[in-house]
Amino acid sequence: MTTSNTDTITGEPRSVVIIGSGPAGLTAAIYAARANLFPLVIEGGAPNLPGGQLMITSDVENFPGFAHGIMGPDLMDQMRQQAARVGAEFLTENVVSVDFSQRPFHIKTDDDKEFWAKTAIVTTGASAKWLGLPSETALYGKGVSACATCDGFFFRNREVVVVGGGDTALEEANYLSRMASKVTIVHRRDTLRASHIMQQRAFDNPKIEFVWDSAITQIHDPAAGKVTGLTLHNLKTDEDSFFPTEGIFIAIGHTPNTKLFEGHLAMDPQGYIVTTPGRPLTNIPGVFAAGDVQDTMYKQAVTAAGSGCQAAMDAERFLEEEDH
Repeated sequence: MTTSNTDTITGEPRSVVIIGSGPAGLTAAIYAARANLFPLVIEGGAPNLPGGQLMITSDVENFPGFAHGIMGPDLMDQMRQQAARVGAEFLTENVVSVDFSQRPFHIKTDDDKEFWAKTAIVTTGASAKWLGLPSETALYGKGVSACATCDGFFFRNREVVVVGGGDTALEEANYLSRMASKVTIVHRRDTLRASHIMQQRAFDNPKIEFVWDSAITQIHDPAAGKVTGLTLHNLKTDEDSFFPTEGIFIAIGHTPNTKLFEGHLAMDPQGYIVTTPGRPLTNIPGVFAAGDVQDTMYKQAVTAAGSGCQAAMDAERFLEEEDH
């Protein structure tokens, strides 16, 4: 199927508008562009981060095609360049409103640009969860971080803490162990949720230690303008203790970035967009969702990319059926 690019001045509907630019969005862009659908990728702008979670991920060792691994930002840069080379157009702005009640769909950005789309692919991903402590907010960027790749350099030969028990937490800990003198993983339970290989890697790392059954109730010291330690509450003994550290990295999971679509698309109680099992179809014909925005189980870059491929192919089929 061949179509022409969109005249944004007259508001001529585009064939495909992709909202989001992580692995799902960029893969969808590659496939849609190769199908001559001339997709527009509204990739996000400040304070959002174009490229998704991989932009704050260190070594990616499980994405096929990179025998020696690749840094997350490098992988996303390669995917973006590939999408642009085959014809995808990018807009570095945030979407502030959508109307999926009738076609063509209406999409508006924070720079008051308006677009109409015959199909839309939602790939807005998910964002890191925080502990929710006032001291955490006060010390963000002053020893509190959610990005080892971004901030690990500042903690060379220092002792740091990673909070969490999943793959992300252990990946962050292993990465930080290359620079920090010691990494302590604080976890609310006495077992980890991470994959076996990640657990074994952490247990085998002499620079990684564990504090079990504990929650952080306070980060010290906002008055000093830097992290000096934590108050740990043992959930089994009900005792509090002070744990000295100079940095804390939060890795306790993610929340889907779907607030924009509330009231427009069907969602589950956690806020993930509901799609047809095994397919990226939402409850609105012509609107597709791919990647972590609808994935409650796998949450991997490769599965996000695969669902982005599916979304683009389904959008192409949708448009072809409409033309016949």
